[in-house]
Amino acid sequence: VQLQASGGGLVQTGSSLGLSCAASGHTLSNYNVGWFRRAPGKEREFVAGITWNGAMTHYVDSVRGRFTISKANTDNTVYLRMSSLKPEDTAVYYCAARTRGTSVYTYREAYNYWGQGTQVTVSS
Repeated sequence: VQLQASGGGLVQTGSSLGLSCAASGHTLSNYNVGWFRRAPGKEREFVAGITWNGAMTHYVDSVRGRFTISKANTDNTVYLRMSSLKPEDTAVYYCAARTRGTSVYTYREAYNYWGQGTQVTVSS
């Protein structure tokens, strides 16, 4: 499966932004999907994930309540809706996929397919 992340940009603190992860080659209905991010000088970290059937979601504590991940199998896309953005959310955001699993995986090694990343910058 090929993944294409988009939707990043430069926004102010407190703003909202939506990221998209469009898949091609295979239907996302058979894949768990996760969003990760890498801030300058930091390791890539898990942000949010969703199971192949949309039944389970999981978020890192720092974004829970502000970010929402959703999966639209009809258009083969996973979305990350980000609100109340903070400067510490500034990072390159990546989407990743793996074949269907029973839970949300939070570690990078669990995912086989990665998109190219999209930059999110939150100004203070």
